[in-house]
Amino acid sequence: MERFLGFTHNHCFFMLFFVSLSPLGFAQYEHWPYLPGYPEPPPQVYQPPQRPADVPKIQLRLAGQKRKHNEGRVEVFYSGEWGTVCDDDFSIHAAHVVCRELGYVEAVSWLPSSKYGKGEGKIWMDNVHCNGKETTLAACTSNGWGVTDCKHTEDVGVVCSEKRIPGFKFDNSLLNQIENMNIQVEDIRIRAILATYRKRVPVTEGYVEVKDQGTWKQLCDKHWTMKNSRVVCGMFGFPSERKYNTNVYKMFASRRKQHYWPYSMDCRGNEAHISSCKLGNHLNVDAKKNATCENGMPAVVSCVPGRAFAPSSHSGFRKAFRQEQPLVRLKGGANTGEGRVEVLKNGEWGTVCDDSWNLVSASVVCRELGFGSAKEAITGARLGQGMGPIHLNEIDCTGFEKSVTDCKFNTESQGCNHEEDAAVRCNVPAMGFQNQLRLSGGRNPYEGRVEVLAERNGTLKWGTVCSENWSTVEAMVVCRQLGLGFASHAFQETWYWHGDISADNVVMSGVKCSGTEMSLAHCRHDGADVSCPRGGGRFGAGVSCSETAPDLVLNAELVEQTAYLEDRPMVMLQCALEENCLASSAVNTSITSGFRRLLRFSSQIHNNGQSDFRPKNGRHAWVWHDCHRHYHSMEVFTHYDLLNLNGTKVAEGHKASFCLEDTECEADVQKQYECANFGEQGITVGCWDVYRHDIDCQWIDITDVPPGDYLFQVVINPNYEVAESDYSNNVMKCRSRYDGLRIWMYNCHIGGSFSEETEQKFDHFSGLTNNRVSTR
Repeated sequence: MERFLGFTHNHCFFMLFFVSLSPLGFAQYEHWPYLPGYPEPPPQVYQPPQRPADVPKIQLRLAGQKRKHNEGRVEVFYSGEWGTVCDDDFSIHAAHVVCRELGYVEAVSWLPSSKYGKGEGKIWMDNVHCNGKETTLAACTSNGWGVTDCKHTEDVGVVCSEKRIPGFKFDNSLLNQIENMNIQVEDIRIRAILATYRKRVPVTEGYVEVKDQGTWKQLCDKHWTMKNSRVVCGMFGFPSERKYNTNVYKMFASRRKQHYWPYSMDCRGNEAHISSCKLGNHLNVDAKKNATCENGMPAVVSCVPGRAFAPSSHSGFRKAFRQEQPLVRLKGGANTGEGRVEVLKNGEWGTVCDDSWNLVSASVVCRELGFGSAKEAITGARLGQGMGPIHLNEIDCTGFEKSVTDCKFNTESQGCNHEEDAAVRCNVPAMGFQNQLRLSGGRNPYEGRVEVLAERNGTLKWGTVCSENWSTVEAMVVCRQLGLGFASHAFQETWYWHGDISADNVVMSGVKCSGTEMSLAHCRHDGADVSCPRGGGRFGAGVSCSETAPDLVLNAELVEQTAYLEDRPMVMLQCALEENCLASSAVNTSITSGFRRLLRFSSQIHNNGQSDFRPKNGRHAWVWHDCHRHYHSMEVFTHYDLLNLNGTKVAEGHKASFCLEDTECEADVQKQYECANFGEQGITVGCWDVYRHDIDCQWIDITDVPPGDYLFQVVINPNYEVAESDYSNNVMKCRSRYDGLRIWMYNCHIGGSFSEETEQKFDHFSGLTNNRVSTR
């Protein structure tokens, strides 16, 4: 490099460096990355490895009950028929060979014991030994073709990386011998052709093009069907397809020479990805070896975006994500279009058991909610455990249902628990939001000062966000916009992160988000009239993001079971008075003869999320509470309130500060946190913190409350000090009736566990006709 740089002053060198991305830098099925009119990098030349002459030609495919398109049961086409591979002696080296032969960069893992379902026909290979450098699975050693002592319960599966080998050449030599061969292409895109669609975000209409041997090629429309369009639209985040104006495209196609892919596509319409579609007819090839499309033109798709992504007259898209169907929802996901699947049945939300959960069923959920097909069907409560009933099990969809509730399923969920809650990650349209924001100066890509791209005097300029009133809710939107998961912290000072000096000026202030926005620009803010007294630079807003988050939920049943009244003498409440745990009138109560009436109850707070709940403050900021003889790590952790039926507070409990610890855990979870001896504080995933009814301040002081009907409410983490994957379940409500001597609690439930209609009836209920606890 030095000989290029060591030039003399009287010589000028104009050097043009072409920087090409590494082969691993191209993500498969990435949306159109180059602006119209800009040159693409030259296609990379793929050199297919040479197969030894004595090794037979085979074809591979991934089959079975898939949860991602790039995984499945390994099936081999040999000697005229498809068969499977036994898991005996199979290794990650063999998995690498399989994935590379299918055009993927590498294998991520492999799975034994027919995890993708049992195959049929012969088991072609057993005791497979590969060193990982073989050009084909057929070159690995084995017992011999068809020589095995395995059953189909031992069929092996692999998970390949999503990245494809750039310039990969599909081996079509066995095409005439194989029926129903799966499509293998390097990439696919919708390329906007008409000016109206080129300017629109997201791109909803254009040519379907596939990348084959490093070159983009059109598909001939002679064998194109609406079923194909449905699959392609689904991959790009659109729930459905529509017809388009063919005349305009015919006119356009007649002016340009096309470069056609030599095959057609044959989809059933319920595939989540084109790699599950079959290769259709082979096109005619002319003398110059170019595929032709006689009397045809390039295939076009026109997709219908979901409501949250549909262009509107003002901003080009809707500002907040709204679910289209009230029967299904996604909870606990970091990004738009992902989360635990919950369905509404008899007015109550419940989860779905992951038995038989696959891409086809997951795609029905995604399309129902206004997204495209499913990118991944997630099992094992990987996006957090739900609460309440498990409504559906063993879902079996055809892929064409309008709602997952129309699919076949088993209502019996015996053997299922919330550790098996199904979740989904959907394909969502490319809105380009991640290009309008960046994190600068952080130690890793998940943290930094927030810098936004804003228009000032007709030019786009990077600048900071005013940190005044900047909170976890705004940070959540930033992390979601960048696809970095959840926010773990929101920072109002970022002097230790040296961002781009040219971006020190504040370009956005007064930001206030609701938390559902897909972009920070959708939150309320001051617009062009920026007002930030402290300025930007070291006072610019910052965030740190995390792929996982905790999720705290109160046990509503325990509150209902443990609630009671106690008249406690004032002489025993001096500590509580100092800690503001009593109503303000308590200062006037006689210490020797007075008493306070307390509504006592136990609270059991579970962490159902994916990471431990840790207090916001470090040990240096914890406060010693002499009454409780331990440190409190959060000064405002819960609010206990009694409200009248109009929603006005009539009494308030101040059991706000807590020492957080693991009181009990699920059978296979180890306790990590305890309050004693200045120990680490927090709540581990799968554990719960119990504050018993007989602990000081675990009450509401109702001495001054008249008899009547009330709403009792507990709110955990009310100020959103610590990030959680779901704040809607932090509220617990009960109906209560107080007759001056006794109190009844009933219908206790977590926020968001019932339909809106049921919730409204609960809040506006006129009261009991008798003093008995109602049956739920």
